[in-house]
Amino acid sequence: MAQQSGVGAQAQAKHQKQLHAFMTSGATDAVWVHKDPYSKRPQFGPLDTDTRAEVCVVGSGITGASVAYELVARGHEVVMLEARGVLGGETGRTSGHLSNALDDGYVEIQKKHGRAGAKAAADSHTWAIARVGEVAANLGIECEYRRVPAYEVSQFARSDEKNHAKDVASLREEADLARELGVDAHFKDDLAVKGWDGKVDQRGVIVFGGQGAFHPTIYVGGLLGWLKNQPNFRCFTGKRVMSITEGSSSQGAFGVYQYVRFTACDDADDYMIVGGCDHEVGQEDPSGRFEELETWVRERFLSAGAVDYRWSGHIVEPVDYMAFIGRDQGRQRTYMGMTGDSGNGLTHGVLAGRLIADLVEGKENPWQSLYSPSRVASIAKSASHVIMDNVHDNMQYKRLLQSDITDIEDLAAGSGGVMTEGLGTKVAVYKGEDGSIKRMSAICPHLGGVICWNKTEKSWDCPVHGSRFDANGTCLNGPAKGNLKSLD
Repeated sequence: MAQQSGVGAQAQAKHQKQLHAFMTSGATDAVWVHKDPYSKRPQFGPLDTDTRAEVCVVGSGITGASVAYELVARGHEVVMLEARGVLGGETGRTSGHLSNALDDGYVEIQKKHGRAGAKAAADSHTWAIARVGEVAANLGIECEYRRVPAYEVSQFARSDEKNHAKDVASLREEADLARELGVDAHFKDDLAVKGWDGKVDQRGVIVFGGQGAFHPTIYVGGLLGWLKNQPNFRCFTGKRVMSITEGSSSQGAFGVYQYVRFTACDDADDYMIVGGCDHEVGQEDPSGRFEELETWVRERFLSAGAVDYRWSGHIVEPVDYMAFIGRDQGRQRTYMGMTGDSGNGLTHGVLAGRLIADLVEGKENPWQSLYSPSRVASIAKSASHVIMDNVHDNMQYKRLLQSDITDIEDLAAGSGGVMTEGLGTKVAVYKGEDGSIKRMSAICPHLGGVICWNKTEKSWDCPVHGSRFDANGTCLNGPAKGNLKSLD
């Protein structure tokens, strides 16, 4: 009986892991599950027969849900397809900020896209912040939406006089341009950020008014719940779209950036969400990043409490800073919802809803040239970065000559590693908590990169273009479309 109970417990644990992987793309959970557990999210069934629709939306995160909402609200018939469970991608692993204070900055955006492009960027993200509040109010979605100020502070302490002065000059320039573009932005030389009571003095702040904060999964779950009750909407989960007759997928470049930005807390019971220490997917050990972030916070916010949640998420960085949203190049009826969020995925996803809906209806949209996947001029201005990124990506193929382990016995329970067998065959090996072994090809099915084990998220990550697979090889995030080939 004891042995049967043990086997039953192991089977239950395995089932729970599979269910968790169906609902999110990493082993860790984001803070959003505190009020919105996976079990509360809308449920849809699998597609088990051929079907037709006027519009097919692939993906159920904030982009897919926003596109579907805008189209359904305008009377179009929509079918949504999701590879796993709804909200199983990056929307549930974001910081929950809605901002027109774009991570790459308007000074840099204007260099790539001109004054008109920078203005379109400001206008579109400003619209997206307001749109979330408007839709939440109209549909009665209690997603804690509120308008708050945001603060972008110098990266350097005042004690580092040279770097601090240079950074402050850049902040002043950014604030002036943002204000000219219609963004509520002002530079404050001596403003103290609420709660920053540590000795590290980094004053020199852009204050952005009219920013937004909300609970992203409650909001998107609310959209999906409303859609579920509409006669012109259907959603099917658990099936991955492998190909589209008319279209194909595109990727941006992954990058590293550094910034310090805050939004105000309402009271002592609010969670403080801290993001940063960005790194390229699969190209270094991420395990020390959480400790680095916590140290940074505790040196500045002395009253910060215990850490309840630690998680990571993917950000795609296009070389010209703007997401790709619009008609896919060379196609007539295939649209790219959003890739290349550049750290502002929530507002990009919301504005994609309006932009795609307008294009489907043949309407002109004031933002379409800025986000067009077929844009040329801004990409040409980034040619040196494109070359650098391609060289950097190609360097990751060096793992074809490397191994993480030489023997399966080297693996601890609940971990993975890549080893070389025979005449150079790369094999990814995962050892379960119960000691069971899973062997699969270590070659990413996208473009043949050798995957790496991510011990934080318990996943296999490709260092070339960022695809992610769960411990057993199931594809979680693209651009790969298929799973790792099983060798068992």
